Amino acid sequence: MTTSGPGGRPSVLFVCVKNGGKSQMAAALMRQLAGDAVQVYSAGTNPGDRLNEQSAQAVAELGATFAGEHPKSIDPAVLGRVDRVIVTGGDAHVDPLPGMVGQIEVWETVEPSERGIEGMQRMRLVRDDLQRHVTDLAAEMLGRDAEPCRGESE
Repeated sequence: MTTSGPGGRPSVLFVCVKNGGKSQMAAALMRQLAGDAVQVYSAGTNPGDRLNEQSAQAVAELGATFAGEHPKSIDPAVLGRVDRVIVTGGDAHVDPLPGMVGQIEVWETVEPSERGIEGMQRMRLVRDDLQRHVTDLAAEMLGRDAEPCRGESE
């Protein structure tokens, strides 16, 4: 278990290009799985101006939420101190900072649109792929099997 985040908690930053879909989905799923046990951030390399409604709907189907979130740029202070930086998909690129604590990983996520799959079907496939990755990461970061936390953040 890594514990360099605030309060000794493990921490993760999820990054995509616009910070409206994939990185927000991964962050929402991690918050659902880990509750307050993991400090979770998300950001974009070139953030858009709105969240992807279908992405929000897809995670809501599993009980996760984008509540209180909005697209944002990478905060260098956060990038420098988190345990893990996860780039969701191959389109975004994050350069390491000198003295950075965490490691940068790229999750090659499925992209159903390359097979002509669009709309909510696409979002559910992306969500399910991210959920598998997030579940493994949560288990690794917490040193236990990851099951959804309910009510720990309330």
